[in-house]
Formats: sequence, C-alpha cells, structure tokens
Amino acid sequence: MPSADDLRHTLSRIDGRGYKAYQEIRGSFEFPRFHLHVDHVQGDPFATPSKLRVRMPMREAGLPPQLFEGAVRRTACEDFLARCARTGSQRGGRQRRGSGKSGVIEIDAGGQEVLERTAAVVTPDWVEVRLQLGLPADGRRVLGREAEALLCHELPRIAEAGLCWSQLPQDEARRFVECVENQEHIRARLSELELVAFVGDGAILPRESGASDRPLSGPQAVPFRSPDPLRVTLHLPNPIEGPDGPRDSITGMGIRRGVTLIVGGGYHGKSTLLHALERGVYPHVPGDGREWVVSAPALVKIRAEDGRRVERVDISAFISDLPQGRSTTAFSSNDASGSTSQAANIVESIEAGATGLLLDEDTSATNFMVRDARMQALVHKEFEPITPFLERVRELYDTLGVSTVLVMGGCGDYFDAADCVISMREYRPCEVTGEAKRIAAEHGTGRQTEARAPLDRIAPRIPLAESFDPSRGRRGVAIDARDLDRILFGSETIDLRCVEQLVDRSQTRAVGNAIHLAARRFMDGHATLREVIEGVEACFDERGLDGLDPFHRPEQHPGNLARPRRFEIAAAINRLRSVRMRQPGPASPGRT
Repeated sequence: MPSADDLRHTLSRIDGRGYKAYQEIRGSFEFPRFHLHVDHVQGDPFATPSKLRVRMPMREAGLPPQLFEGAVRRTACEDFLARCARTGSQRGGRQRRGSGKSGVIEIDAGGQEVLERTAAVVTPDWVEVRLQLGLPADGRRVLGREAEALLCHELPRIAEAGLCWSQLPQDEARRFVECVENQEHIRARLSELELVAFVGDGAILPRESGASDRPLSGPQAVPFRSPDPLRVTLHLPNPIEGPDGPRDSITGMGIRRGVTLIVGGGYHGKSTLLHALERGVYPHVPGDGREWVVSAPALVKIRAEDGRRVERVDISAFISDLPQGRSTTAFSSNDASGSTSQAANIVESIEAGATGLLLDEDTSATNFMVRDARMQALVHKEFEPITPFLERVRELYDTLGVSTVLVMGGCGDYFDAADCVISMREYRPCEVTGEAKRIAAEHGTGRQTEARAPLDRIAPRIPLAESFDPSRGRRGVAIDARDLDRILFGSETIDLRCVEQLVDRSQTRAVGNAIHLAARRFMDGHATLREVIEGVEACFDERGLDGLDPFHRPEQHPGNLARPRRFEIAAAINRLRSVRMRQPGPASPGRT
C-alpha cells in the first residue's frame, strides 16, 4: 500500500495541472496510525465533494469494548464519534483559498436525535469515519500544496480528535452511550407495560424557537412533572444523576394504550407535548431535555394534506357514497382534499404497521374530525359522505388495537370516547379523566351515530415495480434529497412536507434509495406494501445502510445516510405520483 509520503509526492507532482489529475490519488494510503481510503474523486471543483474514509486499527484507537457492545451501544458510539470528528474538522482549520467547494470538509453527524448512521463505523478490529472533502482548486487547476495540507495534516488531526480514545472526552462518551441505552431500555419495556409513551419528570419539552430544535432555557422552560394518577417508575440499566445523587430508576408519566386526549387552553403546551411524543420515537442526546420522552416505535403522526397523491386506498370506513357513485374502496386522487388525505394517511399508516396515531386538531381537517348535532340536523347523513374520526377512534383501538393520542382544545364530544384526558395548564399536565366523564354525562351532545359499517380491517395493496423509475436523461439512477422534505426520484419530486417524523436530511436521502431497493428486490407483483417495507427493514438489519448505494459501486462509501423508519419509507412510496398499486386478488392492475 502506498504511504503518506507517496501521497505527498503525487500531490506535488500534479500541482497546477488540470483538475482531473486528482484522479491519480484515488486509492488507499498508509499513514503512521491509520489508513486513508480515497474512494471517489470529484470530477470538478464545483461538483459534490470527494468521498474519503479514515480507518484506524482498534489497537491504535483504543476504544473500550464495552462502549460498543451490542447494537444499541454500537449505534450510540458511532453517532458520538461522528459528532467528535465533525467538531474536530471545525476546530482549528484555517481558511482555504480556491474555487468551488475547495477545502470543504463534511462529516454527517446528527442533531438532537441519535440515529443509526453510516458516517462512522466501529468494529472489534477497526474504527472508521467517512467524510466528504472538496479537493482544492484554482479555477479548474489542482492546488497541490493546499491539498497536501488538507490530506496530510488536517485529516490526521481529525482522526486523532474523533477516533482515538486518549483524545476523546471519555466521561462524556460513556454518559452519551449510557443515556441512549437507558432510553432504548424504556422503549423496549413500553409494550409489556401497555404504554404507548413515557415522559420523565424533569424533561424540558419547549424548544428554543420555531426554527431551533434545541431546548428552551430560562423561566419559561417549565420542567415536566407527571400527574400522580399517571405516574410510573422504571428501572434503568445505567445509573443517572438525581437531586440526591446517582439513582437507577426514573419516574414520570405513562400514557397507556387506548384513546388519550390532551386538552387545555391555547399556548399552555398541548401541541408541545404532542411534538415531543412525535420525536420520542428516536433517542435524544443528553441535555436535549427530551431524552426521557420515549415513545413506542410504531407511533405515527397524522395530519390533513391538501393536494397529495393517493393511490387505490380503501378509505370507505371514513368516506363513502361520494356524489356520482364514485367508489372509495380503492380511492385514487392526484389532488386529495383535507378530509380524504387525512383518511388516506390513517389507513396507509395502519397498513404499514402503525400501532398508534398522533393527531392535533390544528393540523386536521375540521369536517373529518367531528360533525356536531346541529350540523347533523341541518345536513342529513344521506348527503354527507364523511364518517368523522370521532365515530372511529374508539373502534380503531377496540377492533384493530391502534391507540390514539389526540390534541383537542375545541370539541368536548371526544370525552365520551377517551380512556384518559390530560389537561395542560401552563405546561404542567393534570389528569382530568373523571371530570371529563362527569361533564360528558351531564351535558349530552345529542349527536347521532353515523358509522354505517364496522371498521374491521385495513385492505392491503400491492405496489407495481414498473411504476418506479429512478432514471433521468442519461443517468440510470438519479436519487437525491433536495431538502429534509423533498426527494428527487428520477424526474419526479416527492413532497414530504407533511411527513413530520423525518428529522434528518440523511434519513430523507436513505428513504429515496430505499424506494429504489424496494422496487428492485421486493416488488414482485405479489408482495403487499407492508411485506415490501418489511423486506427493506430486514435488509437494513442484516447489512446495515451500506447496501443502499443506488449506483451499485460499493467502493463509494455511503457516508451520509441515516436509518429511516418503515413508516416514512411507506409515506414516500405513497406520495410518488407515478406509483401504481393493485389490491390482492384477480383485479386488474389498472386504475379505477
């Protein structure tokens, strides 16, 4: 293997030549403490930066084996190392001259959530950080000396800062890993305790601002405290600091399965609590304030979504008897309304395996949520195709086992259906189920039941692989995440603005590639959508995220992917405007 000196010699030799001369450094180089792998060299200084890996033998890195023992600890350790490497790349680097992306160093570390990522990899034998680096250029000519400083001096410093145990903040690393392990321990226990979520005492739920996901500070940052009737205590595998010293348990509010209402006045914290539960499907970094907000992994946020694409979804439990005899047992639309889109979102989520739904009246279609007695009297059911969610929320749990947590500040009709009612008062929760039931008994709604048929199943659908085309022009595969909420898939753009549990652009990038993987490997014309995404998840479990490279070039590391949930993959498939589905059976794959 060529040495670091060989790399220096090559860079000196190609200094001043055309940019394509950088192709000569592609390959692997042996440094004193690590190996540098230049996997991909950008073809232009303005193109996506080059892809490199810094791999250090474990005998040099010296990470304690217990730090990455087991899947949970390994994910946490890799996430922590990526963050340290990114910090190292930002600290002490000098401003570099050059054109385009010259001198740019990108390491895909996360935000407030801890996710399975490809940016760092830890094995018993070695540890690796993956990065993108803009090779320096003057116009379109090689800046050899700048490149030498970057590759032969700055990268070793980043490797030391991000991979060597002797240089890492060791106590912080242990706390980070143990905190994530504690959260995942709680998540694993939710099912046996018949809970859909847990919110620990002392959690800080409000965020710094609408544009920041960091915790609010100051007197407005009210620590969460569970109401006594909902209080549960959970033992932890790792001790945590308490007011009286270390302790091995945590106390907080348990939200039980069934139907839970979150009520209260405006600006008292209803939506803030729901948002924390929405993000609680992922572990959080220590100090986030929500590290003790732990939600069941199959909770899905539902909202109305005017204009979205819907393909052959059976929404007849919520919407039926449309004018002109239009069927809703295989409903399709290129421009769904608020009510039809919300109905489709619920059905699609349960189809994908959701065990709980999160809804906020502020982002729901009003006519989908409720129809009061006065409106029933004026507009007869014969002329109203919508069966309100109020009529189905109880049935979803009793028949299908799907729980609901619903923020509702304007309609007490839901009191009758609720198992638990939590009132938020100045960001403090109060359990008011008894009072809500008393009010419901004393003040009848006068509503008539409008459900015409029972909700007893969710109809599966089969996605057709030929409707997934990731090509664009000469490019056989063109997939990219334009933003957190937009995927370029071939010539189409998938709009994910209303898919609110995507938290990282690297997840979005992985979703796009996962769709391509699903179409290539698992869509055989017989597998249902749920079976397809289960196949993708099994592939993740077996091979990790490295298998998502859409260009089939394993030498080009996918260092900027983070694992998405099955629900966000399914949501993206459902919003692809070219997608075609059929329902199982002899039906033709054509559209209705």
